[in-house]
Amino acid sequence: MDEDDLSRVLKAAGDTTRRRILTLLVQEGALRVTALAAHFDMSLNSVSKHIKVLEEAGLVTRRTLGREHFIAAELVPLKLTEDWFAQLKSIWELRLAALENLLVSKDEDNEGA
Repeated sequence: MDEDDLSRVLKAAGDTTRRRILTLLVQEGALRVTALAAHFDMSLNSVSKHIKVLEEAGLVTRRTLGREHFIAAELVPLKLTEDWFAQLKSIWELRLAALENLLVSKDEDNEGA
């Protein structure tokens, strides 16, 4: 796993507006930049900056037809976050199992005393 890629994905997805953009794209499919911007109470330029961050993280792709720019969700990079959270989960499961074993052995020691 490339830590820089993971950091870009987490940073991009860490912003509420960018998560809303991703959600819209997943729900509705590819949209023109202007159609995306219509969902937000901000300038087209501001929405474009959010889209650029998502593009840099690989979370959206842009297709240009003439003067129209269509943005589509690209969810493959989210696999990085899934993998990272899975690693964290497995570490915690091991730690909790070790804690459970410790508590059980203490209980057994107390019962034998």
